[in-house]
Amino acid sequence: MADDRYAFIVEWYEEMAARTRTFQFFYFSGSKSIEMFDIKTRKMFLKTNLASCNIDLQDLFIGASINVLGRQLKIVEFGDEFTKRKLVSKLEKTLGYIKPDAVDKLGDVLEAISERGLLIAKMRLCKMTENDAFLFYQEHSGKSFMRDLLNYVTQGPVVAFELVGENAINRWRELIGPTDPSKARAEASTSLRARFGTDVTHNGFHGSDSPASASREIEFFFPSSGRNTLPNCVCGSSTTCCIIKPHAIKAGIAGKIINAIIDAGYKVNTIGQFDMEKANVEEFYEVYKGVLHEYPGMVNELCSGPVIAMEISSRGNQATVAEAFRETCGPMDPEIARHLRPRTLRALFGLTKVQNAVHCTDLPEDAPLEVEYFFKILDR
Repeated sequence: MADDRYAFIVEWYEEMAARTRTFQFFYFSGSKSIEMFDIKTRKMFLKTNLASCNIDLQDLFIGASINVLGRQLKIVEFGDEFTKRKLVSKLEKTLGYIKPDAVDKLGDVLEAISERGLLIAKMRLCKMTENDAFLFYQEHSGKSFMRDLLNYVTQGPVVAFELVGENAINRWRELIGPTDPSKARAEASTSLRARFGTDVTHNGFHGSDSPASASREIEFFFPSSGRNTLPNCVCGSSTTCCIIKPHAIKAGIAGKIINAIIDAGYKVNTIGQFDMEKANVEEFYEVYKGVLHEYPGMVNELCSGPVIAMEISSRGNQATVAEAFRETCGPMDPEIARHLRPRTLRALFGLTKVQNAVHCTDLPEDAPLEVEYFFKILDR
């Protein structure tokens, strides 16, 4: 395999010095090794192999966050023309969202996205007001179907995501299928609209139709300012927290995990994808420090890539949902889980005590704090 060199400009916030540092970041595709040079001092800062970090070329795109040896790096631009020319078409971005009546099919949608080889760079569940929806669909202003469309997309929460991949706009539109679900069932029977859509208005899904639309629509749901303007749907009462860990997302099984949670009788109230700094993870996992031998590994795993956080409730409004869901997750060690509780989440999807697929709240009194940490502090 050719050891092609790809160049990026990355930023790292150095917490101890309270400053943002900028680096040239070189990635060698054959050896999966990197070199980082401090732009200000023009000196090499780091040289290492990324194989153990589970970082591939497809993970490197503008706006991505990657964790290298505990440092959360944000890719802000291409570092040379070769990299831009080679990757710009392979790393096209598009906006997709699941409309209110198909949100409960999120697990199936994530499975389909993974099977198509598209990468979810950002994701969050949120609620639009009529004014929000009008702004999003302003190009349809004055059309006869506008009123029905606004009523439809504001009747409940939606799940929006930024997708990245080669020819992402067309591939996502092919995946969701024709606008009319009846036509989709005739011409593209495996498409999402064929499977989950009802009619032309209630067709379950949206996809950007051009690079310009994708840019505008991504900015609408995921502002470059970092300040989310659309509220999430966190409940905060009689709920618990679940986190799908980076290794499971990387393996493409997040959709299967969500389906297993729903099949077990739980409801996902809200969901979001987060890139966590090491300091955030240490704060979140503080209760385990000095208690679990696996604590350092747990911290490294949770900041090794994006996580999917969820607020979970019981469909029966069970007051002890935290305890019940902990039982559903199973023992921390997947090997023990496979022997004693073979149908639990960790038995089905876990690998090791650290890479055990999901985190769940251990103590009921901690559930509101963990939910709040993600959906009231990080999701701002």
